[in-house]
Amino acid sequence: MQTKKPAVTMLDGIILAIIIGFFAYVWYRLFFSLNYKWNWGVIPTYLFRFDPVEQRWTANILLEGFFTTIKISVWATLFAVLLGFTIGLMRVSPRLFFRLIGRTYIESIRNTPPLVLVFIFYYFVSDQLLTFLAVEDFFRARSDQLQQTLTWFFASPGLITPFLSGVLTLALFQGAYIAEIVRAGIQAVDTGQWEAGKTLGLTRWKIMRLIVLPQAVRIMLPPLANEFINTIKWSSIVSIISIQELTFQGLQVMASTQATIEVWLTISLMYLVLCLLLSILVRRIEMHLSRTDQAILPARRYAP
Repeated sequence: MQTKKPAVTMLDGIILAIIIGFFAYVWYRLFFSLNYKWNWGVIPTYLFRFDPVEQRWTANILLEGFFTTIKISVWATLFAVLLGFTIGLMRVSPRLFFRLIGRTYIESIRNTPPLVLVFIFYYFVSDQLLTFLAVEDFFRARSDQLQQTLTWFFASPGLITPFLSGVLTLALFQGAYIAEIVRAGIQAVDTGQWEAGKTLGLTRWKIMRLIVLPQAVRIMLPPLANEFINTIKWSSIVSIISIQELTFQGLQVMASTQATIEVWLTISLMYLVLCLLLSILVRRIEMHLSRTDQAILPARRYAP
């Protein structure tokens, strides 16, 4: 009879003790050994403020930046998914011209520093595209009630141009990575599915739409959800083009209070909580898909 191995070994305990000791040392150096005057009292005042006009507590600039980060990430992910699916389909197209366009876009994005891309996209999108489309004038011409709704979903009319610039910049950047996820998901579907569709007399587009894509989407969902988390983390880079998301607002608070470490620890915690919650959601999606696949496989095995 084989003896059951213990769940936690001595080596595990030693590694855990080393990790705890390391973080305890960092904590000691940060809070006791560092010659720094802590001022945590200023942080809550930049999270919430009392509005004397409306007579209620409302979000201050740090929370406003946090909500802006969420809005930028959501809209950027939606546009990136649309762009990524288009480019991903071009990557698996039988036409060489489409494949070359998709490959050129992906390689250009993935082999250029993100900071350089942010400046290139921002100045093109902001100075050329959005100015030509007169987006800010369109927002300002709406009624007050509609402006409030648009502000809730996007940004105020005075900030809509940099907001949309940041969204499109992140979407163009993340679209290249989502395109590769789409390509890999489509190519992961068994080639027998294509052959079965051809046997039924279906066109390539119908095979893609009715047979391949429904199966590929299940494969794509977990990495696409992870890309949403990456978009949230990458959104901090648009602070360099004065978009008032969380990192930019943190810089403003740090400049006015000199509470450097407190501000960055608070911002890190806010990013951590948001990304951790999304990571848990992604893990649950993966578990649900795995259970669904396990339930489908026996039915397929014994199907006549």
